[in-house]
Amino acid sequence: MKKNKIIYVLVSLVILSASCKDSFLEEKKDYAGFNEQVFQEASLASGYVDYVYGLFLPANNGTPNVQVQSATENGAYSSAFTQTTDELAGETDWNKEWAQISYVNSNALKYFGQRLPSSVANNTWTRMKEINLFLQEIDKHGLPSDVTAKFKGQMYFWRAWQYFELVKLYGGVPLVLLPQDPIVSSASSNEIQRSSTSACIEQITKDLDLAISLLPGRWSGNDNGRITSGAAAALKGRVLLTWASPLFNRTDDRVRWEKAYQANLAAKTLLESNGFGLFKEGGTANGVAWGAMFVKDHSIEAVFEFGFNALSTGNTQRNNGWEQATRSREINGAGSISPTKQIVDAFPMRDGKPINASSAAYPYTEGKFYKNRDPRFYKTFVYNGATWPYGGNANYKQWTYVWKKAANTGYNATTETKGANGSGIYLCKANNPTASNTIGNFSNSATDYMEIRFAEVVLNLAESAIGADKTPEGFEGIKSIRERAGILPGTDGSYGLGVGLSRDQLFAAVLNERKVEFAYESKRFWDLRRWMLFESGPTTSRLGFAPLNGTRRTGFYISVKNQAGDDYVAPTPTSTIDPLIKQSNGTVAVIDRDATTYPAGITTADQYLDYLYDKYFKVGVRDDLDKTSPANWKFTWYPQYYFFGINQTVLSASPYLQQTTGWDSMNGAGTFDPLK
Repeated sequence: MKKNKIIYVLVSLVILSASCKDSFLEEKKDYAGFNEQVFQEASLASGYVDYVYGLFLPANNGTPNVQVQSATENGAYSSAFTQTTDELAGETDWNKEWAQISYVNSNALKYFGQRLPSSVANNTWTRMKEINLFLQEIDKHGLPSDVTAKFKGQMYFWRAWQYFELVKLYGGVPLVLLPQDPIVSSASSNEIQRSSTSACIEQITKDLDLAISLLPGRWSGNDNGRITSGAAAALKGRVLLTWASPLFNRTDDRVRWEKAYQANLAAKTLLESNGFGLFKEGGTANGVAWGAMFVKDHSIEAVFEFGFNALSTGNTQRNNGWEQATRSREINGAGSISPTKQIVDAFPMRDGKPINASSAAYPYTEGKFYKNRDPRFYKTFVYNGATWPYGGNANYKQWTYVWKKAANTGYNATTETKGANGSGIYLCKANNPTASNTIGNFSNSATDYMEIRFAEVVLNLAESAIGADKTPEGFEGIKSIRERAGILPGTDGSYGLGVGLSRDQLFAAVLNERKVEFAYESKRFWDLRRWMLFESGPTTSRLGFAPLNGTRRTGFYISVKNQAGDDYVAPTPTSTIDPLIKQSNGTVAVIDRDATTYPAGITTADQYLDYLYDKYFKVGVRDDLDKTSPANWKFTWYPQYYFFGINQTVLSASPYLQQTTGWDSMNGAGTFDPLK
């Protein structure tokens, strides 16, 4: 959204503009009552709905590509879950060693929330109260039913969203469907015990069915970007796919897979009937359409978006922080996102073959890892020597190479004079090639974030079909994603997948496809959890996957070699001369990276870059993204994290709640079974 954005921040602005006598937010501070006028006037009711959107959506300069709200207790977005995957490095509460897994430690995730406070706060149960209060009152004060229906549909979606976020992490939670009164928060009426996980799933799908029935398939004008019936259907498909996955479905119950299949088929059908589909504008060759869809306003791919704007001041300013975070410091970006070699290596070759089984036609070599790759590779990563356009320079080349200041040192000099990121390779996914660094250093980005893409609906349907033993249909779904990406079909028409795949091989294929298609879209953590892929176990064995436990996330060293093929060492430890840049006197220490006259047999810039990699660059593994002290730090996930325990901050105030099995509590070992 770029114009007339739906910015759900300060609903008081809406109230004031409508000349409401009382401040909406002030009225809500004591939670003891409400302003009936809010439910009597459509503009005010719409403002209430927008306020609830704002409770869930990222703040100004948010980066939802790698951040989610459910990693925190206060409504803020955090990258901790992405760092608990192979996408980003860094220690979190859920990838390090602990002496004890306990409800008193921070490894007991606090997202569950806290007892309802008597003041305005953005946490799980206050968000729930806002929704429940609206649903309780909206039909009581005279607004036409055709008006209230759309309001209610959006609120049912958000209630389902909130419960699903909880259930993914904890299993069953208390089902609170009416607004609770914090004035009597200690009363037994507010002491609601955890419902079974199955009951929560049933309630979530019920709310989503209501949302589907009440919402339009498309919005127009200033309402573009609101939740649609298709978005609700897509979320239902995501919910039931999760319920069918091994995390919850330990017996591989085909009935659950069939329900997930039907839900995702219905979502795809509904979305297509309203004009949604895989974005192919500009053509699929070389990944053109795939790369362009991330900066296209309200494209047919965008099932559910988080909206941003380009305002530079004011309470409604909501800039997307992704552009600034990903861009390098050399062009005044923040350079704060460091993708890992593990995800780089996950991208297949041009013909869809994995790098460890590349074909003679498109061979993989570590020394030129960027050659012959899946077209999505070039729309996701910026490697040493790659072109990375922005508004100030359509031909800007990003260099990341390093060298040694002295022979007995590591690589401690870099061509990036303003500072490098941590992994020697950058992300360009969802970058706008015309983004400006002249105002706010890329910070005024209005690029929307697609939380649910049509591609996810396709792959959710494909995975559900595989689970329900409709394997040919699942196979076709994966192929359609690869076809849109620009991968070559091959002589067998499988787009590199191969033929005659078993059910488990297809499950592996769809998860690998999600790893690439949704890289750095905050999906990886959830896929690893629902398939229980963090440590060795039945699912890693079934799928042939290596677990994350015991690993380290790594990056790249692209180091300079001298004419003899050895590591280039600076002439003195204090030298500032870049060995690949021609000096003002016409000399160059090794070779001119920006040469316009090439060696014999080389006629293009791409060929010259290959020549540099062959002769003057050495590609190595950088292993300091994760902690180096202690030196033996390894990714460590504990099985208790598949269903988190309730933290002591909640249990101390609500001791009546059952603790999750596998976790301790003040009342002894947990007794709540999240699999029921």
